[in-house]
Amino acid sequence: MTMVGGHLIAVVGSSPGVGKSTLCRALARRAAESGASVDHFEEADILTRPSFRPVADEFADGAGSVRPATLVESTRDYVARSHADGVDVLVTDALLPFIPSLVAWGHDETAIAAVLADLADAVRPTRVTVVYLRDDPDTALRRAVEREGPRWIDWYVTKLGASPGTHSVKDLASAAEHLRREEELTVRLLAARTDWQVLRVDVGQRDAARTEQYVRENLPEL
Repeated sequence: MTMVGGHLIAVVGSSPGVGKSTLCRALARRAAESGASVDHFEEADILTRPSFRPVADEFADGAGSVRPATLVESTRDYVARSHADGVDVLVTDALLPFIPSLVAWGHDETAIAAVLADLADAVRPTRVTVVYLRDDPDTALRRAVEREGPRWIDWYVTKLGASPGTHSVKDLASAAEHLRREEELTVRLLAARTDWQVLRVDVGQRDAARTEQYVRENLPEL
């Protein structure tokens, strides 16, 4: 299974607790079983992959943010290296399009739209599909608390509240409202500033197996 330019499947979610990582593992496994050369980019890899060393260095400097140009050029390098290595399918967990981070760092809509346009240019000719897992934020956050424990929500609210673009988050309710606004922005800008396919998946009552089945039915090459 070889595709000209390759296929980058970016799995992102409207909030924690929607099953991104579980779905990434399943999609990467399925693509490999179909005969593709696969790279599974896990969420923590952004601090360890060679292409993203500039991102890790800027974090290490203690600024609490990364310049958009650094994100774009690191992404460009990652895709180019993968293509040179003969990788057919890239499955990324919470990588592109970086919108939650850009919002938290205080970038406005105009700036974020420009970053998306730069990212779209940086990854060409790789085909990009954004699998956008969504659920009601209140439900998803409760699910995350059940998984991570009651102290997790304090950590999450504190993290958001400490960032310039999300300082209005003070509790679970304001966190959920922030996530609703962020979802609307994400969907709108992806449509306006990229030519990427966006597959929106309403998790709702779907378990992991049914979520994977739905995505595979809509990405038939998997």
